[in-house]
Amino acid sequence: MPSSKHVTIKDDDPGYPLKLFCIPKHYESHLSHVLIPKGLIDDRTAKLAMDIREQLSDEPLVCLCVLKGGYKFFADLVDCLKSINTVQNVPMPLKVDFIRLKSYVDDKAGADVEVIGGDALESLRGKNVLIVEDIIDTGKTMQCLLKKLESHQPKTVKVVSLLVKRTPLSCGYRPDFVGFEIPNHFVVGYALDYNEYFRDLSHVCVINEDGKQFYAATK
Repeated sequence: MPSSKHVTIKDDDPGYPLKLFCIPKHYESHLSHVLIPKGLIDDRTAKLAMDIREQLSDEPLVCLCVLKGGYKFFADLVDCLKSINTVQNVPMPLKVDFIRLKSYVDDKAGADVEVIGGDALESLRGKNVLIVEDIIDTGKTMQCLLKKLESHQPKTVKVVSLLVKRTPLSCGYRPDFVGFEIPNHFVVGYALDYNEYFRDLSHVCVINEDGKQFYAATK
């Protein structure tokens, strides 16, 4: 059963004013507010690593990063797991692998999910796998990946996502480990993008309508 332990950000949460944080000048007019500051992400990531280490066995673990949006969370989470390993009497050997999924154009989820690098999944046969994702939106993208993974017969598969969005379009899927449950906003920053922009933003922020129009793929 997926873990119920997560931080819930309510629908009416106003977030934090942009002026209280270091925001790149070229993004200031295209953001509504800071939803999750980088420091809070760091602390939550450290706790997720502790929860993962506590629940999983000491067998070797393959951490599978979902690119591109997951790379920051993935790097920080793996660093936390490595730190835990240095103080454990029985450390968990870690390996890393990468896959890319594409399902967004502008702020709409595409009807088709493209899996890039899927041929490499054969190497996961018989392995314990931890999928590291940045955000679960409708859940359909992750279901697609899990179905593809199943055909390669890994030993176990767990999923950790930094964010899970509350949306009426959700298929009901929930990952095993969740950082934050957030309102139905389109969020950017901390490597989450809008048409490849905003990945260089440290905090998780809400993009405004001006930002969506300015960075639209069809512009």
